Amino acid sequence: MLALRRASAFRVLILTAFLPLPQFAQDPAMVHYIYQRFQVLEQGLQKCTQATREYIEDFREFSKNISVMLGRCQTYTGCDNMLMGIKSLKIVKKTMDTDGSWMKDAVRDSPKVYFLIGSRNNTVWEFANIRAFMEDSTKPAPRKLILTHSWQGTGQVIYRGFLFFHSQGTPNEIIKYNLQKRTVEDRMLLLGGAGRALAYPHSPSTYIDLAVDEHGLWAIHSGPSIHGHLVLTKIEPDTLGMEHSWDTPCRSQDAEASFLLCGVLYVVYNSGGLGPHRIACVYDPLGAVIEENLPNVFFPRRSRSHSMIHYNPRDKQLYAWNDGNQIIYKLQTKRKQPLQ
Repeated sequence: MLALRRASAFRVLILTAFLPLPQFAQDPAMVHYIYQRFQVLEQGLQKCTQATREYIEDFREFSKNISVMLGRCQTYTGCDNMLMGIKSLKIVKKTMDTDGSWMKDAVRDSPKVYFLIGSRNNTVWEFANIRAFMEDSTKPAPRKLILTHSWQGTGQVIYRGFLFFHSQGTPNEIIKYNLQKRTVEDRMLLLGGAGRALAYPHSPSTYIDLAVDEHGLWAIHSGPSIHGHLVLTKIEPDTLGMEHSWDTPCRSQDAEASFLLCGVLYVVYNSGGLGPHRIACVYDPLGAVIEENLPNVFFPRRSRSHSMIHYNPRDKQLYAWNDGNQIIYKLQTKRKQPLQ
């Protein structure tokens, strides 16, 4: 605004300086000449004013981008834990459904629990809290949410009040669904061969697994080759833009689930489908965590593979589904080693 005011004041001074002296005020040639000069000056000042406005808009956009980057840096530097082991297991609920997912909002401080039954469905059950989820007789009764689109697999997440899921009948479409308005907020097509093959052979309906950690929203899927390696993609949740993708060294074969914690991918494997369930591959895009620095991390033995394992960065626990059991795993972590 200061620059625009200065430009206006400058315009007045210029016009005043070019006003004709009284003895020339009635000279038509002089008046015509001065009028032409005024037009030239006016055009020049308009271009200057437009350039100033564009500069101000560019500066505002630059400042906004810097603020976003600084916020991300604070998030990244504030999360420096790595997984060391599974501390305990708690079976929260048991159902008759082999596949499904359950979760809380990964960011908002809300006690609500979301229950999604099956690997292809469009019904979400919203419970008031964990107690209401555990005890069917507890009131208030769960709220039934019928989505306008069905999901595929068990890789859904709740993030900032939105449900993100792989849309059924599509190879690679991710939907951002507003649970309050019950409408599709946005959608994207995930590239890099997503949806061509199962992400985890022991989870036979999940082609794209979504995840949330302290860094935000991620997607995990198999690479384009048969028995290929997993691909990790960072997604901007507001615009559904792909920030970056990494071809990880973690193979898809024998995998049953994965999750992210402080920007590090942990992949759970299960030889033969009967256990043991162990983390056999770790991938850190920044290189601060490597497998050689980690102990062998085993999950308590279960009779079947996990349908899903998702980390919640708000309460620092894993939410899992195994053979109809909804499970919480408490974790043991330690600080990452500083980069050399």
